[in-house]
Amino acid sequence: TLPLINNCIDKSNKNYIILNMNETLVPMNDCGAGEPSSISRSSSFGSEKGLGITTKGEEDTLEYRIVSKCETGKVVSLWHDISLTHIDPETKKDTDYLNFVCEIPKFTRKKYEIATEEIGNPIKQDEKKGKLREFKKGDIFFNYGCLPQTWEDPTHIHPDAEGCRGDNDPLDVCEIGMRIVKCGAIRAVKVLGILCMIDEGEADWKVVTIDADDKWAPYLNDIEDVERELPGTLDAIREWFRTYKIPDGKPPNVFGLDEKFMPKSYANEIIQECYVAWEELVTGEKERKTESEDEEVKKLVRKLSKNSLFALAPQNESHPNSKFCYDDLDEEAPSF
Repeated sequence: TLPLINNCIDKSNKNYIILNMNETLVPMNDCGAGEPSSISRSSSFGSEKGLGITTKGEEDTLEYRIVSKCETGKVVSLWHDISLTHIDPETKKDTDYLNFVCEIPKFTRKKYEIATEEIGNPIKQDEKKGKLREFKKGDIFFNYGCLPQTWEDPTHIHPDAEGCRGDNDPLDVCEIGMRIVKCGAIRAVKVLGILCMIDEGEADWKVVTIDADDKWAPYLNDIEDVERELPGTLDAIREWFRTYKIPDGKPPNVFGLDEKFMPKSYANEIIQECYVAWEELVTGEKERKTESEDEEVKKLVRKLSKNSLFALAPQNESHPNSKFCYDDLDEEAPSF
């Protein structure tokens, strides 16, 4: 696999990891018959060029799904098939930015999220006890989503995370630009910093970013720039996450690292760590390492790992830029 955030990591850091150019996928279920596939630079979409959004089911129902498709009409996973590093669609070269997948547009409250346990990983509205979830606190004031090809490993306890394990999801992102980003859209973003939230006993990192095309982007290069140029923004983000579950009858969330937003360099270390964890998940390596974990954790990893391997198995290579297109579904035509 690629050193996807090679432009964002301090390579003098002894903890920087150089990854091999190709990683062999060893299928762990019956869908992986034949030659193993590889994850390579050409196997992922580096930007939203050539991708469109379509929907399945009726909005405001449990069946509603937002699906990304390539130009051939094949489904594209917003978790696995979008590269972490943003690649310029014209030059085909890596940029200094990362790809951000928007799940919840700013000034909205429906709790949309990537369905990590479903093949193709569409976006769905979260539900609890059969009821669709919204933020009872009100509309969120930043674009919220995740970094593709990352995973907060539930078997890993980060030394700064108050003894808590990862939350078993892609790495969360708060994008603070002025644009309202559509649900399912992919944007190039600058990483600015990170906040360590502890959510019901799990580490739930929040990466702060800004859209690369935002008018404020030239002035914001690290977390202290946000405090200087946009005072109060970071405090508002922290308070949102501290209090958003209180209307549901739950206690306030807490934070690690003395509630501080950490700088870009620290954020990039967490991102790199979560990228490596994602790589272990999709290759099946993580499942092989979980024998010493409790049964609940093993079950979580096993389910995600097998679904990921099924999704990444070569099925149709008609699209020139991606091996990761899935069988067509009976949805409406995508909008490009």
